[in-house]
Amino acid sequence: MNGDGACELYEFLKAGHPDEEGKEEIAWNFTKFLVGRDGQVIARFGPTTTPEEIAEALPSHL
Repeated sequence: MNGDGACELYEFLKAGHPDEEGKEEIAWNFTKFLVGRDGQVIARFGPTTTPEEIAEALPSHL
């Protein structure tokens, strides 16, 4: 997910979408990304974010 051998998908997801501490690196496997129909990242969520909290972000992006 991080470093020289990072998968291109993770590089794309992280680019320009830092966590709440301002870091683009993924610190934990359960980091979540909300991706729109156009393939662009809408939001990044930390490991403790629940599906219900993510659902709250959906209506404004549909």
